[in-house]
Amino acid sequence: MVKNDTSSRTAPLNDTATERAVALRQGLSLEYLTVGWNVVEGVIAVTAAVVAGSVALLGFGVDSFVECASGVVLLWRLSAERRGLDEDAIERLDSRAHKLVALTLFALTAYVAVEAGLTLWRRERPEPSLVGIALTTVSLFVMQWLARAKRRVAARLASRALEADAFQTTACVWLSVITLAGIGLNAALGWWWADPVAALGMTWYIGKEGREAWRGEQCGCGPDLAAEPHPPPVPACGCSGSGGGAQYRDG
Repeated sequence: MVKNDTSSRTAPLNDTATERAVALRQGLSLEYLTVGWNVVEGVIAVTAAVVAGSVALLGFGVDSFVECASGVVLLWRLSAERRGLDEDAIERLDSRAHKLVALTLFALTAYVAVEAGLTLWRRERPEPSLVGIALTTVSLFVMQWLARAKRRVAARLASRALEADAFQTTACVWLSVITLAGIGLNAALGWWWADPVAALGMTWYIGKEGREAWRGEQCGCGPDLAAEPHPPPVPACGCSGSGGGAQYRDG
């Protein structure tokens, strides 16, 4: 009876470890895909921006490289856990990665604000870019899928850093929308000022989430999931978050 009881207690632990290993592999795959996509996206966007003289499209391309930096941070953290570092070391690493992701959000906020302000000040009128319109349209759907997948894996791993990275990917979705609207309206109606005005509005939103990521606030309604020794298979936080931040609910 003792032997059977011990086996019954060990089995759930083994299942949890297996599920976590699977989640780690998924997280690594998502980050490799993020980095690869953003390298290609950044190169195409910057090239198209130079050809068209589009500051908004240039900002979009630079944002892609910021997202690459965020992906590299998460690859670092997830790879360390996969190598079998002890829980305390992983938590310290996660906390450091969390702050580094926040720094990339701050960098993104500053860049968008400066570029949008300069565009308005100089009254720059970029040429229409069909390549830019096509790229931002595709990026909108790719980033939306990546953000949703990252939120699911972040919940399973109870990783604050991956959750913050998922928000940054969500921010890229909105920046894709803004860039597409800006270059689209410029191409269709000649409204050159549309994209920098919208981009300036986004800087508050992105900066707020950067501050929350730096402080380690993953949501406003409950404790930090990373403190749980054995995180639940479903999100412990069911809220949608304040201010439209990183959300676990996917409908």
